[in-house]
Amino acid sequence: MKINKSGLLSGLVLAGSLFASVSSVSAEEIKVGIANFGEHPQLNAAIAGFKEAMAENGFVEGKDVSYSESHTNFDASLVPQMITKLQSENPKLIYTITTPVSQIAKQALAGSGIPIVFSAVTDPVAAKLVPSWEAGDEGMTGASDLQDIAAVLEFTRKLLPDAKRLALPYNPGEANDVALLEKVEALAPAAGFSVVAVGIDNVNDIQQRITSVAGKADVIYTPASNLIQPAIAAVSAAARQIGVPIVNSDSSAVANGTVPASFSVDYSQVGLNAGKIAAEILKGKSPADIPPSAPSYETHAPMISKSAAAAFGIEIPAEFNDCGCIVE
Repeated sequence: MKINKSGLLSGLVLAGSLFASVSSVSAEEIKVGIANFGEHPQLNAAIAGFKEAMAENGFVEGKDVSYSESHTNFDASLVPQMITKLQSENPKLIYTITTPVSQIAKQALAGSGIPIVFSAVTDPVAAKLVPSWEAGDEGMTGASDLQDIAAVLEFTRKLLPDAKRLALPYNPGEANDVALLEKVEALAPAAGFSVVAVGIDNVNDIQQRITSVAGKADVIYTPASNLIQPAIAAVSAAARQIGVPIVNSDSSAVANGTVPASFSVDYSQVGLNAGKIAAEILKGKSPADIPPSAPSYETHAPMISKSAAAAFGIEIPAEFNDCGCIVE
């Protein structure tokens, strides 16, 4: 997941006021529950894209379908309560966003007869949400946000032609992160990179773990991790301290000048893919007959911050002059 979610991690939320809910009521409308992990531009874009695709496929909000939206402010311990709340509303389908939410929902809703469509899940097979990339599960399928890692590495090579060692911070306890590390390790040699894995399972360890790659890495790739992205500002501060530039998986941290560059997935497209799948299910198709979707190369886009690049000592190569991807 795509992501500057710093500020959303702080503080605990009382259970009574935990869930941000939006719902409309009509006897004719189909009810759809939306279980989000927390408020964030990428995840919100996945919801907007979902609703757009649903409307395009005959399920217009306020006419054909009503949505009940909840999130847990990125607190995984509260996800079971959120799922129970949505289930009590008797929805025809539940849309789950991010891997932790989808994994908990699958277990909690097993045997309920309520189909689940996920999105913002990097590797649904590794996360055991579906049996393979060729088929959905009996009660679940959805849209992955899996990045084209070969393309990410190609972009990184073009931006930093002299870089040879790529550090990848990841959470060993998150299936998405581990799956991504394995893909990067498999593809990096072809792009001319060796990989330095940096395990981080607590945000309090970010400063120490990131600065530990000084002299060991030439660039840091920060993945769409539910631990790393909310703390991207801290990651960037530590990386700047040791002079190692960052290529991020989320463009919002580039747009605000936090990191120098990104090559990211368009989460509205991920939501669109999920919405198309949900419409098929609501029209009678079994989730098991719908393979999970993944973004195409065309749904990725580069972005480079001129100010952040300068702060990290990056000279932007001339080949990016006409890319239309450079921001101040």
